[in-house]
Amino acid sequence: MKTVIITGGYGQLGVACKEHLKKSFNVIITGKNIFEQDVKLDITDRKDIAKAYSDFKPDVVLNLAAMTNVDECERDKIAANKINIEGVKNLCKNFSGHFIQLSTDYVFDGLSGPYNELDEVNPISHYGKTKLEAENWLKNNYSNATILRANVIYSYTKRTKASFVKWVVDSLKNNKEINVVNDQWNNPTWTESISFIINKVIDNSIIGLYNYGDKDFMSRYDFAILISKIFNLDENLINPINTSNLNQIAERPLKSGLKTEKIESRLGIVPNSVENCLRKIHDNLSK
Repeated sequence: MKTVIITGGYGQLGVACKEHLKKSFNVIITGKNIFEQDVKLDITDRKDIAKAYSDFKPDVVLNLAAMTNVDECERDKIAANKINIEGVKNLCKNFSGHFIQLSTDYVFDGLSGPYNELDEVNPISHYGKTKLEAENWLKNNYSNATILRANVIYSYTKRTKASFVKWVVDSLKNNKEINVVNDQWNNPTWTESISFIINKVIDNSIIGLYNYGDKDFMSRYDFAILISKIFNLDENLINPINTSNLNQIAERPLKSGLKTEKIESRLGIVPNSVENCLRKIHDNLSK
């Protein structure tokens, strides 16, 4: 049985990956900030990495650890580089197994999406630049790597913090008005969908660059409206705004999203519809 180390394993995707992968693999969940019984692994600390590799001898490393706050990456570019670029290099040092890197649609400028794997990259934020540099380093220096680009990953669990769905549902349940941008387009992706893909990638030892997103391309505002309908909440509490109204530090790609034909063909899969994913989340919460 293969041993898989998951870095950044306590986020929403890490939790979903653990549940999927533990059925077929020996899964070691790690994180920078942990409880006593858990495995500490800070990807900027080579000693942490060396100890984890010595203790568990992984066949696969799934790197979910990253600095993902886009504005914070713009504010602190040194920290972003250290985590998102140097952290990848640290994990690959003294490791020759299957390395899986989670990347992002932010490697594109968002002028003409959705994008396939051959489209020209042109990140417009420092976050996007760090993720692209990590991609390029892996392509040039690590032959046994899978780069999996994703976008707008969401879930709804007790441990979920950085989830658009949870924010919308919790806000509307509390009768709180929210402002949601209507000019950012993506294909939102459930953690269960992408963890299923990651399981397939490991099981079939698939190497290379792939996109994955669920089936439907929609604006963030339309996504929020769909969430409100499926959870039977008041859509009138959702106000459409433009991204420019937010005055964010980092620029966001607007017309983005990821085309998935390559991975569909490789794995023989059909992406889930966003509506079906949301209904499953709603039904699970209702049990």
